[in-house]
Amino acid sequence: MSGHKATFVDVLLEGGPAEVPRKQRVALDDESREKIKVPLLGGVEHFTVVGDPAADVHPRLYRWTMRTRIAE
Repeated sequence: MSGHKATFVDVLLEGGPAEVPRKQRVALDDESREKIKVPLLGGVEHFTVVGDPAADVHPRLYRWTMRTRIAE
């Protein structure tokens, strides 16, 4: 995380597989405020922040954008 201090925040996740918990607490730093990744069943679910990533909004809303598979 390139020296930036991470902050734990509550997020709401919108879209994506039903198995992804909609409410989560995640560690964000300056570089990860726009996108988060959630590992799930041999893949990774990608979510992008809705609105201004610098805004102090709680809980922060992220919308599902895609799924990638973990290489074996």
